[in-house]
Amino acid sequence: MSVYTRVEHHQLEIFLRHYTLGTLVSFQGINAGIENTNYFVTTTAGAFVLTLFEHHSFDELSYFLELMAYCAEHRIPSAHPLADTEGHYLRVLNDKPAAIVERLSGSDVEKPNLIQCYAIGDALGQLHVESPHFSYHRPNGRGPHWWNITANRVLPMMTQEDATLLQTELHFQAHYQELVLPRGVIHADLFRDNALFNGDTLCGIIDFYYACNDVLLYDLAVTVNDWCRLPDGALDEQRVQAIFEGYHENRALTSLEHEAWTVMLRAAALRFWLSRLQDFYFPRPGEITHIKNPDDFRNILQVHIKTTDNLI
Repeated sequence: MSVYTRVEHHQLEIFLRHYTLGTLVSFQGINAGIENTNYFVTTTAGAFVLTLFEHHSFDELSYFLELMAYCAEHRIPSAHPLADTEGHYLRVLNDKPAAIVERLSGSDVEKPNLIQCYAIGDALGQLHVESPHFSYHRPNGRGPHWWNITANRVLPMMTQEDATLLQTELHFQAHYQELVLPRGVIHADLFRDNALFNGDTLCGIIDFYYACNDVLLYDLAVTVNDWCRLPDGALDEQRVQAIFEGYHENRALTSLEHEAWTVMLRAAALRFWLSRLQDFYFPRPGEITHIKNPDDFRNILQVHIKTTDNLI
């Protein structure tokens, strides 16, 4: 959510004329995340978030915006996108696809407690239960094919030790690509900064722009790796249990999912290690940038590799 595309005051005023949101009061770039340009926007009608999409094409964005609307309309806490006067969620601003969504109250949590972990597990379980009824479909753009392409980009710049670790894990994961695990719509990026809380109350999940159709257990692993990690890369068992308790309120895991849990934790760690390596070695220019440390997910991956016991 860095600012890569600058928007001027008069440009935003013209853009807002296509909505029934009153007149522009103020706007401010958001310094969080790394993928899209985001602004907080305040008008005489309320507070909103403007997103300019830096990578996705106009055509593929319907999936994300329709999913956000679907979630909000099915009691999954999330921000509903706002339609313009012609009924469209998506417009163009500064030659980039752009959308406005509700600005939810609350803030992200740096050190989630057990109640907050339970709440995020519950919400993720709700999403996975409702997902079979969502009519749109999108493959995972950051799945194994992307892993290999990205690895080839970053390997020449890595230390020999890290390069060996990366190649070994890619080889390991290749043996598990044919597992028949339950699938559906997943958020695929449900980190702590993508959930807003007022105290222990979950106000909403945000940033659905990696959402896709893929393995449900992988989505759970992505969430657990971030919400439950300790400084050394290990997982806080109490927080893991709290997330699973919330998740199980909606959906129970199959026996094969239990068996594949450590594999999915490793896959989730690999995916985000690779994305952070790519951002570190190939940063994009932006007015505000926020590059995250790749070593965090390397450490998580190394811990998972050493852990052979079932963590559930």
